[in-house]
Amino acid sequence: MSTTAHITQAGFGARLVNGAIAGVVGGVVFGMLMAMMDMLPMVGMLIGVENAFVGFLVHLVNSAVIGAIFGLLAWGFADKIAAVLGAGVVYGVIWWVLGALIVMPLWLSVTADSGMSDMVFKVGSDQWMSLMGHVIFGLIAGGVLYGLRRRARS
Repeated sequence: MSTTAHITQAGFGARLVNGAIAGVVGGVVFGMLMAMMDMLPMVGMLIGVENAFVGFLVHLVNSAVIGAIFGLLAWGFADKIAAVLGAGVVYGVIWWVLGALIVMPLWLSVTADSGMSDMVFKVGSDQWMSLMGHVIFGLIAGGVLYGLRRRARS
């Protein structure tokens, strides 16, 4: 097998792993913000357990998966700081809409409270705080991915 083929094959895994790492780092910071706002028990309710620790674990798993997807999408330009930070902000906003405004209320309407389905696309103070957290997540994930991508080139 040629060296070029080996690097290309390893590239997919590197994108996933480095993206997951970036997502977890961003998720830890976002999770601390969620803990300060006492939102982690609600995240735990996604799997039927109203507990902050369980909520933090669920949040970190989601952060790793979302980060891995980001790594796949952004790796090609992750060595350009402005581009990857901008992409991180956009990615955070996209996940705010998908996660906080759609998936979470719908999922919670199944696992916790059927009235939560009325919260789809409702934006109040909690949702604006969530947007801030998702943007911070995206900035941190972008910054970490930038560092990992630069390190991979050395």
